[in-house]
Amino acid sequence: MSTDRLSITSYVVLGLIAMRGPSTSYDLKRAINHSVGFFWPFPHAQLYSEPKRLSQAGLLDVRAETTGRRRQTFSITDKGMKALRQWLAEPTAEQMQIRDIAELKLFFAELATDEDVLALAREQELQHRHRIEVYESMQSRFADRDDLAARMVPLRLGLAMEHAALQFWSDLTEELELRAGQDQGRTGTDREIEA
Repeated sequence: MSTDRLSITSYVVLGLIAMRGPSTSYDLKRAINHSVGFFWPFPHAQLYSEPKRLSQAGLLDVRAETTGRRRQTFSITDKGMKALRQWLAEPTAEQMQIRDIAELKLFFAELATDEDVLALAREQELQHRHRIEVYESMQSRFADRDDLAARMVPLRLGLAMEHAALQFWSDLTEELELRAGQDQGRTGTDREIEA
């Protein structure tokens, strides 16, 4: 298999196995939930098919249990490490991708009620506050681990983005609450005149 046929998921699998050592698909799923899954979500079903595909291409070795659950444990080959390092060495000109359902809903906000948009903004505030707590907890838990210092760099970007998103949604909540308060202060006649 040429590296032209490797997907981002291929490189995630190769990278995690290179970092973690021999791993089952379940191990990969758990590792992703605590690391790259925060900023690169994808269907977990791919974590069961992709390692098999990569082993067929000689990029991973597979060791299968002969009894019990018959789990397959994958480890990276020299060929797999070479492909991963080639990919890491290539700069990327692709623009950052953000797949945010809340932002998508906000785009269509003129078709929603003010109450619905305000509810969306308040919920986003809560979610971003929670994510900041999770990230800050990770940051403090691993701050003294020199062996993980390079992995903590993307966490700084994640925190900066979460703080920016929280500020945006907090400002929007305040703006919508202010507007709702002004609307309540107006008389029915005022609203009829504007209509």
